Amino acid sequence: MILNKLYRSRTDRKIAGVCGGLGEHFNIDPTIIRLIWAVSVICCGFGILLYILAVLIIPEN
Repeated sequence: MILNKLYRSRTDRKIAGVCGGLGEHFNIDPTIIRLIWAVSVICCGFGILLYILAVLIIPEN
């Protein structure tokens, strides 16, 4: 089993490349991840904190 490392994307980025990197890692469209992230920001408010943590924790490719 080959494991892909999680990186922030340099090519598919809108802000910091977190959603693009997650999309590449899980092999799904980053737009879906961006929509889920936007809903979590609007409904719950914790999405902004998670995004900031992801930018600090996930290395850039």
